[in-house]
Amino acid sequence: MKITLGEGKTPLLRAPRLGKRYGVDLWLKWEGANPTGSFKDRGMSVAVTRAVERGITRIVCASTGNTAASCAAYAARAGIEAVIVVPQGGAAGSKLVQVRAVGARIVEVPGTFSAAYEHALELSSEPGSLLVNSTNPDRIEGQMSAAVEIVEQLGRLPDVVTLPYGGGGNTRAYARGFEAAVGRLPRLQPVQALSRGDTVASAIRIVDPLHRSFVEDALSRSGGSVVTVDDAQILEAWRSLAHDEGVFCEPASAAGIAGLGRGAARDGETVVCIVTGHGLKDPDAVDR
Repeated sequence: MKITLGEGKTPLLRAPRLGKRYGVDLWLKWEGANPTGSFKDRGMSVAVTRAVERGITRIVCASTGNTAASCAAYAARAGIEAVIVVPQGGAAGSKLVQVRAVGARIVEVPGTFSAAYEHALELSSEPGSLLVNSTNPDRIEGQMSAAVEIVEQLGRLPDVVTLPYGGGGNTRAYARGFEAAVGRLPRLQPVQALSRGDTVASAIRIVDPLHRSFVEDALSRSGGSVVTVDDAQILEAWRSLAHDEGVFCEPASAAGIAGLGRGAARDGETVVCIVTGHGLKDPDAVDR
């Protein structure tokens, strides 16, 4: 039985005002429309479905927020336990509200995401448990579906894809998805925060990307590069998405737009920006 909450099939929205500003044909893959408000649901559906098939009774993840909310919801849907390990102060409170609402257990550890991940690994080694971070290949397989959708919705491969760069799992998944769909890659331009450890974009507050080697390989094959932006540029892009296009996302999700201001695309190119999570994931950002 597939464990699903109706994930996927998210809109591909044209962004004419921002496209004109940056001189490109700009489209937004609006992943905030997924059930828990982020792209994580695609992979979590596949990972939890296969976990249940194998008799797993507890899933574990380390998270700065979005994986936590998704893991908790899909565990509840499957009727199994979820344990969420988060770095103290490293996740938006609204995302942890999602975790608590569906009955998952939160474990806070001092330090960075890396410390949380190591603790999650330890917990997942216990009998009946499974780690569902993006190092789980089922997660990557599920997230590949977004790339296939883009090709179907656009009718062709875009020239450029920009997206936030935290752990790198999503960049890896898009690369695999495009190659599965059409056998080649658009130019991939993952966008990271200048200060990874304490950026305002909490969803990409990951100092050491777990998928760095896979990202580097995908960039080499696609002709892309990592684009670095500061918090002021992320917040400006975040405001522009809301004010100019009506898309309210969390700050990290605007990183792909911020990358356009740093030369991620050339004049006239067709660009798809992956907007990864809903603004209600971090509503306090509006006041900040």
